[in-house]
Amino acid sequence: MSELVVRRLLIELETPFARRWCGGDAFLSALFNALSMSFPVGEQFFIDAVKDGFSILPPDRQEKYRDEVRGFVGQEATHRRIHSLFNAQLARQGLVNAWELRAAERLKLMQGIDPRHALAITATNEHFTAILAEWILGTPELFADTEARLATLWQWHSAEESEHRSTAFDLYQALGGSHAWRITWFRRVTLIFLGDTLRQTVDNLRHEGELWRWRSWASAARWLLGRRGLARAALQPWFAYLRRDFHPRQQESGLSRRWLSEHAGAYSVVSSA
Repeated sequence: MSELVVRRLLIELETPFARRWCGGDAFLSALFNALSMSFPVGEQFFIDAVKDGFSILPPDRQEKYRDEVRGFVGQEATHRRIHSLFNAQLARQGLVNAWELRAAERLKLMQGIDPRHALAITATNEHFTAILAEWILGTPELFADTEARLATLWQWHSAEESEHRSTAFDLYQALGGSHAWRITWFRRVTLIFLGDTLRQTVDNLRHEGELWRWRSWASAARWLLGRRGLARAALQPWFAYLRRDFHPRQQESGLSRRWLSEHAGAYSVVSSA
């Protein structure tokens, strides 16, 4: 199992930031804003899924996972809090978080079902966030000319997402979750996640009057479809998840450990598991 450290990020988010905070790029700002809008409700779901899954493990098998589950919950709770502060600034700018409302309604349908389904959904989302994390950490030019505290926020979050990428997956496997259901939820969540990301990003651009500007479309083409774009970076790891022998640790690159080592002054350690 992985050693998961709970860290407190040493930045403040009470001071307002620019609308096009990501290096003056309207598209990137809208995209990252959209993702942040999904995090508080999503991360609470992930916390609950992992805690519920852990609780139904036989007592003699819980010890193996106890520390990692504690670390996972601590990291995700910290992400939820930090992005709630970030989102509060977006709300003050007039942006409307429709994604969170849609997600909250969908999550009501999960009540009372086999906890392994929630773990499969969580494992899928953790795979997506790990792909995003590797892209962010491996593409430092994304945050060129970005205010340092905001660049640190996204890179720190990425490093921790990469760090705990296996927790939900391992619990799902430990509870006898099937390959068929893992892939079924993976395909479903792919469509939902892509649809929600697109809708919220478009809404954010429309609110800022940037939706029909050439520079927004040019940036989207560059950062999604270009040589170092997210779509290209995501393609191979997306397909890898379909394999029966897949495990999240197969996707590790070391970028997370490197960032955390090189930026130790950006956070303090709350606890380690």
